[in-house]
Amino acid sequence: MAQILVSKAQHIRIAPLGAQHAPLYRALMLHAYQVAADAFTSTPQERAAEPLSWWVARIADPQGLSHVFGAFLDDELLGTVTLEFSAKPKTRHKAHLIGMFVAQAARGSGAGRALMQAAMRLAGDRPGVRVVTLTVTDGNTPAIALYESFGFQRFGLEPMAIATPQGFKAKVHMWCEMPLARAIGGAA
Repeated sequence: MAQILVSKAQHIRIAPLGAQHAPLYRALMLHAYQVAADAFTSTPQERAAEPLSWWVARIADPQGLSHVFGAFLDDELLGTVTLEFSAKPKTRHKAHLIGMFVAQAARGSGAGRALMQAAMRLAGDRPGVRVVTLTVTDGNTPAIALYESFGFQRFGLEPMAIATPQGFKAKVHMWCEMPLARAIGGAA
């Protein structure tokens, strides 16, 4: 991944990702799996083995159940987040946020907040969605603070959720009821 420094004066653009973004998305996520290994349940090796068609299907879901947003500086993809909706009648009221990552060079630029705003706005616009859930690795204080600023609350801790070379890590389970998320997520 190219080293690029982002200043607050530069404009980060948030946009939905489509099939044409698959190579950029793949490169960013392989980088994410490497530099933030404890944040993800996938390894760089298992995802690198996936063909480009797998990445296309991930960001261009024909069923419309998965929506991926990207944070761009010019044509450089610097961050991403995915919002997944359920097709099951008993769980259609829930959305699940996954794959949140902002490259080190773009941290502090507002890219993470802007990605969250886009995802929460989409969840709020989807008829019937009342709850958004996510998991975050225990100890990831900046991510937890970002999620809490959008109204997410902790509802559980899953011990030994992921195995790492340094040992097991727990995952914090969080949820947000949509009326609160809509009010906070729409604010600048």
